Amino acid sequence: MKKKKRKFRGRVRDPHKINQYINADPVRLVGDNVEQGIVDLATARALAKEQELDLVEISPNAKPPVCKVIDYRKFLYEQKKKAKELKANQAKTDIKEIRFGPNTDEHDINFKMKHAEKFIKEGHKVRAYVFFRGRSIVFKERGELLLLQFAESLQDCAKLEQMPKMEGKKMIIILAPK
Repeated sequence: MKKKKRKFRGRVRDPHKINQYINADPVRLVGDNVEQGIVDLATARALAKEQELDLVEISPNAKPPVCKVIDYRKFLYEQKKKAKELKANQAKTDIKEIRFGPNTDEHDINFKMKHAEKFIKEGHKVRAYVFFRGRSIVFKERGELLLLQFAESLQDCAKLEQMPKMEGKKMIIILAPK
């Protein structure tokens, strides 16, 4: 039984034009062991071939386009490595949630306040919300008052990012570290 051959769907799209795929003329040539300046495309390709490297169009929108003589695979690897490093250095801010009921007792509020303070000191944002179940939706003012008191008691370490707002059956505030 013969296997069906899969059709070749073309070359994988590279983010940069390389060697024979560059069609701008003239180009600004940069790179190691290359005299930098504006040269015609044929000369740039010849210089790259002479050094057994690739001619890569780095900045296609510049006038004239900038091409660099480098090893393309090594260039892609370094770019991927830099992107990964930048991603690792980004500060992640998680949002921690604290839930109340409209009739939450004072002791429970203080207990949850200590947790919120700990989260904020760790650099997280805190979303505190009052969940109204059933007929308790009648006590919206009580929920708003509870959230505002909660935010006020944490004002020394956090700032109120969003005032109390209803979203369905929840009234929400967001606190962020100062």
